[in-house]
Amino acid sequence: MNRCFALLRSGVRFGSFLAICGAAGAHAAWLGMTRRSLPKATRQARWLRRWCAVLLRQIGVTVTVQGRAPDGGMLVCNHVSYLDMPALTAATEMVFISKAEVRSWPLIGTIATLGGTLFLDRSRRAPVVEVGQAAVPIVAEGVVVTLFPEGTSTAGDHVLPFHSSLLAPAAEHGWPVTPTWVGYELADGSVVDEVAYWRDMTFLPHFLNLLRKRHIRAIVRFGEPLRNTDRKALARELHAAVRRLASPDSVPATAAAVVCSGVRGDSLARS
Repeated sequence: MNRCFALLRSGVRFGSFLAICGAAGAHAAWLGMTRRSLPKATRQARWLRRWCAVLLRQIGVTVTVQGRAPDGGMLVCNHVSYLDMPALTAATEMVFISKAEVRSWPLIGTIATLGGTLFLDRSRRAPVVEVGQAAVPIVAEGVVVTLFPEGTSTAGDHVLPFHSSLLAPAAEHGWPVTPTWVGYELADGSVVDEVAYWRDMTFLPHFLNLLRKRHIRAIVRFGEPLRNTDRKALARELHAAVRRLASPDSVPATAAAVVCSGVRGDSLARS
């Protein structure tokens, strides 16, 4: 019986996901025609935050934030799942730097593109410089630019060394860079196998299985912004800070706030 309910839940949520993507696309087109007075990155970041919140609620994801969300500069975070992007966006308006492959993912790629994502072809050197330059006017608008400097996703139980190349504009312009950690709790399964998207997993089977889960809690912890004119030193400092944020004691519990609730009452036990 539980299996039947899980399959039904997955089907209903997948239908909702498709409907949300359609509505989000129409809304993006409307904003493009009617809100041209807003800077483009600001418009895209607001659109992305709104629709990511809708999506998270529909698929049963609650986001709890600890620490103060940044209001400018860059943000770096460990990378666990495709849920990282909407979970982070639930906390503040931002655009992302992402690997070029994401652009071709069904629906997810469309959302990322409409949300102003800067896509990076990591096989070539020049695009790294170009993407870094493209981030400059976005930060100037006051929109946070977010990247996952590990360069790949993990099971969430460790943080890989950070690549420093995309931190070059932050070092050059003296931007604050906020270290951030994201993790997940799952009531009825394994985070490593069913939430984390890593190794050689295939997107659609993984996503459909994730939709079967009653409730997922995403925990986002923001650290204090760092600055350094040496990008390699900055990468090392940020890596150490993100590793520290993996500890529940790194941010006072009183600083926690639910910014998006995927269940009534926000109780993992009730789900």
